Amino acid sequence: MLLKYQEVRPLATWFATGLQETFNRHREMCQADVVVPVPAHALRLRERGYNHAELIAKPLARSLGLPCRSYLLVRIRPRPDKLRLTLRERWRSVRGAYTIRQGLRVDNLRVLLVDDVLTTGATLDACSRTLRKAGAAKVVALTVARAIPRREEAGFESLRRGPDG
Repeated sequence: MLLKYQEVRPLATWFATGLQETFNRHREMCQADVVVPVPAHALRLRERGYNHAELIAKPLARSLGLPCRSYLLVRIRPRPDKLRLTLRERWRSVRGAYTIRQGLRVDNLRVLLVDDVLTTGATLDACSRTLRKAGAAKVVALTVARAIPRREEAGFESLRRGPDG
């Protein structure tokens, strides 16, 4: 929260170091050509003045010797104002919310997508689908944290397991 809402920038480098360690432990699975932070909508950027995912992605990319392409993916639809969304609302709110910046190509790129928290997976899924549809060869995501679902989100487990349990 200190990075996301109060711009305590030293945390970004600290988080990036942790992600680099995870990357190194899973190097075969995480092979990438480029690092892309999950983008914030222009209204959110104007409000905060920065994208916290980008603050983490830049030092991570530098430490991995990869380019950081924060301009590649764009959020074209803002997040709903409501602070807490249900599981279903989260998935709906990101469907079609991302696109590739016009004129750019991701053909055959292996993308390392970076965000701060994995809550339901909806954001990473939407970003990944957008990148794959645009021609990315592979998309792997790293996040700093994983949120534990609330009890009222009982349907979450069935999403993770898939239709066959």
